[in-house]
Amino acid sequence: MIHITNRQARQFMLLKHGLLDGHIFEGKQGVLDWVRQAGCVQYDPIDVCGRNAELTLQSRVKGFAKPLLDELLYEDRRLIDYPDKNLAIIPIEDWPYMERSRQAARRHAERYPEMAALSGQVRAHIETHGPIGSDDLQLEGDYVWQSAIHWSGGANVTRSVLEQMYATGELVIHRKRGTRKSYDLAERHVSSHLLHAPEPLPEESEHHKWLVRRRIGAVGLLWNRASDAWLHISRMKSAQRNDAFRELLAEGRIAAVSVEQMKDTLYCLAEDLPLLETVRAGDITPAPRCELIAPLDSFLWDRKLIYQLFGFDYTWEIYTPAAKRKFGYYVLPLLYGDRLVGRVEAVAERKSGTLRVKHVWYEEGVERSEALQEAVSECLQRFARFNSCETIVIEAEMG
Repeated sequence: MIHITNRQARQFMLLKHGLLDGHIFEGKQGVLDWVRQAGCVQYDPIDVCGRNAELTLQSRVKGFAKPLLDELLYEDRRLIDYPDKNLAIIPIEDWPYMERSRQAARRHAERYPEMAALSGQVRAHIETHGPIGSDDLQLEGDYVWQSAIHWSGGANVTRSVLEQMYATGELVIHRKRGTRKSYDLAERHVSSHLLHAPEPLPEESEHHKWLVRRRIGAVGLLWNRASDAWLHISRMKSAQRNDAFRELLAEGRIAAVSVEQMKDTLYCLAEDLPLLETVRAGDITPAPRCELIAPLDSFLWDRKLIYQLFGFDYTWEIYTPAAKRKFGYYVLPLLYGDRLVGRVEAVAERKSGTLRVKHVWYEEGVERSEALQEAVSECLQRFARFNSCETIVIEAEMG
């Protein structure tokens, strides 16, 4: 058991995420390196001041611009859209590890005899006309089903079939334009050695260990308890997760970490121990950075853990009725140094080139020093440029 202080735990997580001290990820290669380190970056189509994947990357990758992610996805094909932690973007080399998910989707499709014929129509249309969107082909059906990704049916038959074929790996997302997606045949964009690769970990227990390490690595420090960090791993129950943790510890592939005044044990990857030891030794004096954090950032996947380590209670209130919201519709945590010091509600009004900062809320007890104010101002300026906005309007600051 490795014993660390609360502050050391915070610094370790932030340094691993590239959110403290100087940037360790830069440019297009930095985008790829970050996604490989995290395993995946969660995707959400809502765009208030950038989509979640873009917001995640802008806080870490120096010089990040939105076209870099599209290039890696749809031109270079070094990243690919595929469910991992819910809707996500993963490195293309991880395609073989998702075969279990594709197999589950194929079994799901077998529940609907109509699917084979409908899928055939889609394939024939793509082979003749190229990539397809849900409005490009009208499939007929008077039944409903739940696709492997979304519930749909009735008037959305085409969309459901496309998503089902995407889940089985027959199709990949060819491109996204806002919330609209077009699909193409997977063999046109995934190299044959990956497309037809056998499952790398045929033993289920080994696959479970891979999943556990993947999620620990994405968060940095994680406990073995129910958590949103384990979402979209329906095939691994708590007993199997316990077995995976026990075996990984015995094999020395993860390490147990005790944090002062925390009841639960946390775990990190064995390869992250040098960074943890550096933090414990006090050999670094990291320079503070001020960043806006994405609502579905892997750093925030376990909100209860964040509350215990950072004393920051964060709820993404986008699905909360307006009258019941404590803060706002799309609010981003504000990081300064090794503390989450507040939250910001910002809207990018792109037609006028204005970043409208509707609210800045500071946490109770946060001293609004000159250094903090300058850091927040510089952060908002970078955030405006990220959103192609030339003007910043701050409407209210609180706390």
